Amino acid sequence: MKLPRRWAARDGLLVLLTLTTGAVDASCFLHLGNVFSSVITGNLILLGVAAATQSSSLAIHGGTALAGYSVGVLIGAPIATRRASSGDTWPLSVTMTLAAEFCVLAAFSAGWELTGGRPGSTAELLLIAALAVAMGIQSAAVRELGGMSTTYLTGTLTAMVAELATRDRRPGLARSIGVLAAIVSGAAAGGLVAEHAPAWLPAVILAPLAVVVAASVTFEMADTRAGPRRDR
Repeated sequence: MKLPRRWAARDGLLVLLTLTTGAVDASCFLHLGNVFSSVITGNLILLGVAAATQSSSLAIHGGTALAGYSVGVLIGAPIATRRASSGDTWPLSVTMTLAAEFCVLAAFSAGWELTGGRPGSTAELLLIAALAVAMGIQSAAVRELGGMSTTYLTGTLTAMVAELATRDRRPGLARSIGVLAAIVSGAAAGGLVAEHAPAWLPAVILAPLAVVVAASVTFEMADTRAGPRRDR
């Protein structure tokens, strides 16, 4: 089934957004205490590992990521749910929420540059918190688009494989493949840049998100002009 043009454009923005997720999670894991900023299932397991191994450092880092993500959702959800009467495909509230995420990631970028990509223990926790808050905000924003994610992708992989196995092809298969490829590509880019050119990590993290925010403003305006018509 071929998606209408504006739904296909929406899916393209989600794929771009997932590049930021991959870069953020890779850099967080590799350089900020071996925890994730958005893979909360992984962080919960790491907290269990910390308890089993009596690793206070892992517990603190994992707890910081978990708390930061929760705070991000608390911040993002009220903004994202303030839907206007127009903009069904990509509501303005989602764009506003992603703009808030951009501000948080910009603050992270400033801290990253000030520490030269090698933060001390206190700065490391602050940077983990910033990344986790940003990912929580992003998750809250994308949740408003309905049944999609750019951060936790286990469900996406499950649905994609199930559809391929049963030959029950539903709209969104291309998006699922795209976001899965994007998170791997973003992680590779973020990991390589953080390792070999740390000064450029903010650009890798912020560029896809900036494109999404800028494009979604135009996208939402087109949605508004299109009126209440739905393409579902």
